[in-house]
Amino acid sequence: MYNKCFIALFLFIGFQEMVVAQKSNKLIVATYNLRYNNPQDGINAWPNRVNLVKGLIQFHDWDIFGTQEVLYNQIQDLEALSEYGWVGVGRDDGKLAGEFAALFYKKSRIEVVQSGNFWLSTTPGEPTMGWDAKCCKRICTWAKCKDKQNGKLFYVFNAHFDHEGVVARLESAKLMHQKATEISKGLPVIIMGDFNSLPESDAIKILNDVGYRDSFTHSKQAPYGPVGTFNSFNWNAELKRRIDYIFLGKYFNIEKYGVLTDSFEKRYPSDHQPVQVVLSWLK
Repeated sequence: MYNKCFIALFLFIGFQEMVVAQKSNKLIVATYNLRYNNPQDGINAWPNRVNLVKGLIQFHDWDIFGTQEVLYNQIQDLEALSEYGWVGVGRDDGKLAGEFAALFYKKSRIEVVQSGNFWLSTTPGEPTMGWDAKCCKRICTWAKCKDKQNGKLFYVFNAHFDHEGVVARLESAKLMHQKATEISKGLPVIIMGDFNSLPESDAIKILNDVGYRDSFTHSKQAPYGPVGTFNSFNWNAELKRRIDYIFLGKYFNIEKYGVLTDSFEKRYPSDHQPVQVVLSWLK
């Protein structure tokens, strides 16, 4: 009798340990263009949707996520999510001015070992506008991360490509690959952001051709949700244009991919849909 109880307890403990191990092997990663704080957006202005954004992030329980377009006052609002830390600088001056491509990470799961930024231009070390971009400086924020569950190190690069300059988008993709290669030194890489580029564009082809896997096309499970990621705050948008991406280097399995459509009273929390992936570490 006692032997049977002991065996049953042993099996139960082993099962629990297996479940914990499986969970620790999974990373939930997302990219989300949050639309800058523009008072002219009316009902869709940031104060009217900040709680929707915070609720979405907490409900989906992301381990690490990249943001685009956020201003510093929006980051201050998101700091209310005390379980997350963040890294990044404003693109206009490398401090607090202008939009950020900030990276947020769950402090209980991720340790940021090192972080930095570079501009998408011919002079990436300083705040400059690149190539044929017409109005905006563009920035990439990166972080060297440690997965506290297993001690593994990886890099995340988060950027927002120019919305007007075709050459700027192409050259930005090349620069992202160059910098990711130089900085990561062979460690696992995640590249994400709003690339303002359709899948058939030259900019996206560059990232595909150098070996990064588009999580949409390489997900083990069929992609969830609409194809498109830009809604322009239009509830009736067709959601066919995919311009937000998460690319993976080696070392990760892409278990799931989804474009989330969370809403409240027929209002989206942003003019982009968040893209979420579930990753597992290759053994």
